[in-house]
Amino acid sequence: MSGYGSWIGGAIGWAFGGPIGAVMGFAFGKMFSDGSLSREGAGTASASRNRQSTQAGDFSIALLVLSAAVMKADDRILQSELDYVKEFLRKNFGEAKADQLTLLLRDVLKQSIGVREVAIQIKRNMDIAKRRLLLQYLFGIAKADGQIHPSELDVIEQIGLWMGISNADFKSIKEMFLASKADPYKVLEIAQNIPDAAVKKAYRKLVVKYHPDKTQDLGEEYQQQARNRFLAIQDAYEQIKLDRGMK
Repeated sequence: MSGYGSWIGGAIGWAFGGPIGAVMGFAFGKMFSDGSLSREGAGTASASRNRQSTQAGDFSIALLVLSAAVMKADDRILQSELDYVKEFLRKNFGEAKADQLTLLLRDVLKQSIGVREVAIQIKRNMDIAKRRLLLQYLFGIAKADGQIHPSELDVIEQIGLWMGISNADFKSIKEMFLASKADPYKVLEIAQNIPDAAVKKAYRKLVVKYHPDKTQDLGEEYQQQARNRFLAIQDAYEQIKLDRGMK
């Protein structure tokens, strides 16, 4: 288990302080008490709190805290939601680390979460590309049981607002998850009556905004989420081109 402690210590900076650190304190304290997390790794983490750049661990811990907020939104925690998170973590980190992070999530779910304060902390320390990726992931959790409960949507919308996600970005990401067949114009954040030149301009803008390279410093484990969003934008553009007969 000490290897996990070292991973935690070397990969978390700002997320060990502020509101997120307060939420995680109980969970990490519990893991210290049962020997699951090495104190050596925790000491390294403590020393790294002053780093403001987002480490892969910062993103993961923020992800766990926001996951818990969404899962608790409708006053019930579903197995399908836990399975979604566990599978995401398993694919990204492997079985051993996924097990440890899932244990952390179970303890975070027992905590009272100041969602607004947590989201503001994320906004202050995480760049916009990673914040959009977090929002996309939260929609995935909410839809793990096949439908998004209104209270879950409300919480995600509030998180997006507090994290500084624009209304256009929020609607575009939401379209990927709420519609049975995504409206390509909503995905591209444009009106249906705009000229072809404006469609091309909007597409180029989103390609730059959502390019997976903007999150590559998080590591390969998160790249698929970014690619999914990028592909949705490309698919929407190709559909509009086909419908309009654009070259």
